[in-house]
Amino acid sequence: MAQNLTKRDIVLNIYKKTGLPQKDIRDAVQMTLDAIADSLSGGNNVELRNFGVFEVQVRKARVGRNPNKPETDVIIPTRAVVKFKAGKILKARMKKLDPKKLK
Repeated sequence: MAQNLTKRDIVLNIYKKTGLPQKDIRDAVQMTLDAIADSLSGGNNVELRNFGVFEVQVRKARVGRNPNKPETDVIIPTRAVVKFKAGKILKARMKKLDPKKLK
């Protein structure tokens, strides 16, 4: 099973390639993530060329049902969500991925 990539893994990867101080790398990675989060929470999309686009989309209000109490309707309110659309280069790299190795 594949292991998740953490922020710490990203910092160590950049450190191994550049030799820059880990604290500086960690700060830069955090500032990048903060800038992305600030933009998205402001309702703006984030486009990272050749990687992908994070889009803010609004989900309409809808009626849901609790499977344990199907006679009771639950109103699910309108909310904003983030969707990710892969860019050209990322899509090309994903095509090379063997799905059998993901299990």
